[in-house]
Amino acid sequence: MGFTTFSGPSSSFPPMSQWKSFEEIFNTNKTAMFATGDTGPDIGAIWNAVLECAKLGVEERVIFCIIMQESTGNVGVQTTFNGDGHATAGLMQCDGSPGFPGRHGLTQAQITSMVRAGTEHFKANLKEFGDADTADTIYKALRAYNSGSVNVNNLSDGRGATDSYVSDVANRLLGRTN
Repeated sequence: MGFTTFSGPSSSFPPMSQWKSFEEIFNTNKTAMFATGDTGPDIGAIWNAVLECAKLGVEERVIFCIIMQESTGNVGVQTTFNGDGHATAGLMQCDGSPGFPGRHGLTQAQITSMVRAGTEHFKANLKEFGDADTADTIYKALRAYNSGSVNVNNLSDGRGATDSYVSDVANRLLGRTN
């Protein structure tokens, strides 16, 4: 199913009551993860890492949808560089994250380290907006995660980053794939 475009303030994005369950979203994306070269154990380790890192106070569904948006769940994703020239690595393409470019068949510890780095970074973004488990806070934090700054009146204003980022993650939370 294709993506719908959402824009405007957080209230213009889908409410949490419409989001699919973590298990449903995860299972919908298994084919895409396998297509990256991930092994069955890699994919199982992503599941485990998301559940472990959610204990930091971030929704499992949100962590996983950031993973799918940033790396398609590819544990061997290439390291990229943000606008400031900082390396953004790992499953969540996060500044300061370990990365294992071109590698698959990673250990649980390696995969969890990537998810932990991204989750800790996102948790800091959540704290900027009140640290609440609400769609309003999560959508604003997603914008900050991608671009570093937020136009609260239009979360599809990427300010030099990916305009559709929050909309794309919202679609993933609804169980859609691109």
